[in-house]
Amino acid sequence: MSGLARIVLFALAALLLAPVAPQARTLDEILRSQKLIVGVNPSVPPTAMFNDKNELDGFDVQFSRKIAAMLGVSVEFVQVSANDRIPFVASGKVDYVMGAMTRTSARAKVIDLTLPVTTEANAVLTTEGKPFQRWQDLNDPKYTVAEVRGTTSADFARTNLPKAKLLLLDDHPSLVTALAQGRADASINVVELEIKYMALHPDVKWKTLTTPVRLYYNCLGVAKGNDTLRRWLNVAIFELQSDGTVDALWKEWFKTDNIFAVKPNPYF
Repeated sequence: MSGLARIVLFALAALLLAPVAPQARTLDEILRSQKLIVGVNPSVPPTAMFNDKNELDGFDVQFSRKIAAMLGVSVEFVQVSANDRIPFVASGKVDYVMGAMTRTSARAKVIDLTLPVTTEANAVLTTEGKPFQRWQDLNDPKYTVAEVRGTTSADFARTNLPKAKLLLLDDHPSLVTALAQGRADASINVVELEIKYMALHPDVKWKTLTTPVRLYYNCLGVAKGNDTLRRWLNVAIFELQSDGTVDALWKEWFKTDNIFAVKPNPYF
C-alpha cells in the first residue's frame, strides 16, 4: 500500500471514529420523539427558578409548557447559564433556549431568533448615596460596573462605558452581592430580575435610576438554519400573544403588567 493510500485510510478511520456532535432537531424530529427540550436559566427569576418542590418553574417554564402542549409533546428542561445558553442551542443540546434571550445582531450570526416574546427595559441598579444621576455618569475610571458574563448588559457596558472598570461575574446572585458589598458601584440590568437577590440583603438601601437605559426584545433562540422549528414557533408565539396568554403569564410571575408588551404582529 502506498504512503498516500495509508494516509487516506487513516483519515477516513479518524472521521468514522470521531465523536459526532449533537445536531439540531427539526420540527418533524421533535414530533416523532414526542419530546421538546428547552434550555432555561434558573439563576434569573422569575423567568426560571426552583420552587418549593425543588422543581423548575417560572415564566419561561410555564410558557414552554404551553408550547409543548400546542405541539402535543412532553417537555424536558435543561439548565443553562447566560454564558453557555447559545452554545447549548447551537450544538443541538436543546431545541430552543430562553433565559432573557435578547435579540442582537451579534447573536443572530451564530443562532436564529424567533419573533419577540417579551421585552425588557434596562435601568441602573445601585445603592443610596451614590452621586451619579444618569447612566452616562458611570463612564468614569472611579466607578466599577458589575455585569454577568455573556449578557447584552455586559456588551452594553463595554461599548458605552469604556472608561469605567468592568467587573464580570458568573451569575446574577454574585452581581447583587458585589453591589451589596460595595465591590461595584452599579449595574445596568433588568432590575425586576434582581429583586429576589436584592431581598437577601435587607440592610442595603437599593436605588434604581428612574430613566430606562435601553429597551430590548427577548426571543427564543434556535439553532442556525433550523427553519421548520423557527417558523412553527413564530406561529405559536403569535397565537399565545393574541389570546392574552403571554400577558397573563407575565403578570403572574412578574406581579405587574409588562409596560412595553410586544404587540402581536401577523406579518412575519
